[in-house]
Amino acid sequence: MGMRVPGSRIVTSLAVEIPAADGYPLGAHAWYPEVLPAKGVVLIHPATAVPERLYFAFAQYVASRGLIAVTYSYRGIDGSRPSSLRGFRARMRDWADLDVEGVTRWACECYPSLPLYAVGHSFGGHAIGLCESSNLLRAAVQVASHAGAMRVVRNRRERTRVTLLMHWLAPPLARLVGYMPGSRLGIGEDLPKDVLLEWSGWTRLPNYFFDDPTLDAEARFARVRLPILSLGFDDDLWATPMGLDILVSRFRHASVTRREISASLSETGAIGHMGYFRQRSGAFAWPETVDWLLSAGAVSAGERRTGAGVSADDGMTAYDPLIPNPSD
Repeated sequence: MGMRVPGSRIVTSLAVEIPAADGYPLGAHAWYPEVLPAKGVVLIHPATAVPERLYFAFAQYVASRGLIAVTYSYRGIDGSRPSSLRGFRARMRDWADLDVEGVTRWACECYPSLPLYAVGHSFGGHAIGLCESSNLLRAAVQVASHAGAMRVVRNRRERTRVTLLMHWLAPPLARLVGYMPGSRLGIGEDLPKDVLLEWSGWTRLPNYFFDDPTLDAEARFARVRLPILSLGFDDDLWATPMGLDILVSRFRHASVTRREISASLSETGAIGHMGYFRQRSGAFAWPETVDWLLSAGAVSAGERRTGAGVSADDGMTAYDPLIPNPSD
């Protein structure tokens, strides 16, 4: 299927099925640039309870820049949903350990000669830290990826609302129905029961899943060695600076750049937790994101060729705000 992004060249999308690490089939699309060979492959790891279509416009833009983009859904969600979620066994960690791992290794097998990048939205950014296969990437971008502990939500009204949902309403409802009927409640896609229960449990912990001894997230993040760009937005009620700081501080051996983007730069004047991937809200920031990936990936490739790497002492976070100049 040929598509045109405003101001760009035609790109082609192809529906594909990607096997997760355990063989579970994941519904996906590959987005190809008009001119081949491509410069690389960008994996777009989705957020929780978000349909794959949210990422289509961004994937088209990535392809228009000469890269292959891959969008997909986690098991139990959208195009990767079974006929019934009742009794469907899946935990949130399975999305990282099985789905993201599977997608990353599939891309390596399909495009062995191309550099591999990733853009992770919310939980998709968490997976970049959790997955062993992340060290196969040249560079990665985290979009609104934060430690999702309830204490980082600074807005009292929003914290009360989300606490009521995640701690009091959703867990018993998921146990009663057999899954979380998010679509009926207007809060996103339906979720497998155990995904919701694990997520709810993590939100109660002071440092989110870093306080879950069964996940060993601290050690997982510490093994990641690649350039990472962490994007936050000043009107995001969930991924607050505190939440982003908790998450990126666990990258002990990665070179992390933090950027906070002002929603006033957006055409709509709002970005929030989801708006970056919508054309009217976040497309103004897409060119810089792709530019950063290509630039950081080139530096990373040079370090690997020369044997240089990021040492333990180099894993410092640089804060690089992207905000309008008050004098403008």
